Parts: sequence; structure tokens; C-alpha cells
Amino acid sequence: MSKIKPCIWFDGNAEEAANFYVSLLPDSGIDDVSRSPADNPSTQAGEVLVVNFHVAGQPLIGLNGGPGFPLTEAFSLSIDCADQAEVDRLWDALIDGGGSAGQCGWLKDRFGMSWQVIPRQLGELLGHPDRVRAGRAMEALLHMTRIDVAALRRAFDGDAPA
Repeated sequence: MSKIKPCIWFDGNAEEAANFYVSLLPDSGIDDVSRSPADNPSTQAGEVLVVNFHVAGQPLIGLNGGPGFPLTEAFSLSIDCADQAEVDRLWDALIDGGGSAGQCGWLKDRFGMSWQVIPRQLGELLGHPDRVRAGRAMEALLHMTRIDVAALRRAFDGDAPA
């Protein structure tokens, strides 16, 4: 059991969001759902208060806290993707149903949660000791929403304008 679990504040849709998130990656699931007791002044009896779940082994808490604190980019979940196919699958799933694209692999899903959908190759290209090549990859990245590994590689290799 993890000693620290990020808690994500939702406005009444924590269970729906958790069910969606656990459908995306292996080693994911709902651990338990806590419902409001009859004497809770902020919710109706039986409404979902807290969802404990894990995504790709990472424990998370979904709290139905109400509209007081909407989600922002100040907190995001980053997904380490093995390849372009995984980037594309997860990007499409997270954007579907009302999400929005951001810059450099960032997006917001339909619940307002910010995600970074990052191919493993990005770190290799940007961290390369040849700073000129790495700089070309960075310049290409700055013009992307969904990260395109092939385009980054072309820029890195000098085969395409940055």
C-alpha cells in the first residue's frame, strides 16, 4: 500500500471518472466506494463521497467535494507511453466526449483532469548530449498538441524544419 495517494476533487462525478480512468490501462481498478451517511449535511444519503482506485498501479482518491475547487493544470497525471500507438490510443480516449487538447502532449479530459500523454522517446531526444539535435526536437515539440514521435525524430535528425 502506498503511503501517499493523490486526492482529486470532483464535482459529483468521481465514480464516473474513476471508472473511466481504470478502463484505460492495465493494473487498474476500483478499490472501494464510500457513500454518504444519512447525517452528512453536504450530500444526500447514499451519494458517492469517495472512490479509492488505482490506475497503472498508482493509487488515487476521487473525492466528490462539490463545485468549490475546480480542477486546473496545477495538478496533472502523466502517462509514460511505450510508443506512438499507445500515445494515440490514450490521447483519443482522454479527449473523447468533451476533452480539449493543450500544448506539448497536455490535454484535459471531459472531467477537467489534466493529463500529459508522453512517449518514452521524448526524454531520450530532449536529453540527448548533442544539444543542437535535442534543441531541434524541442522546437518541434513546442508546435505540437498530441506528440508525434516520427516528427520529433525527423526534427532531431535534421530531416525536417523545426
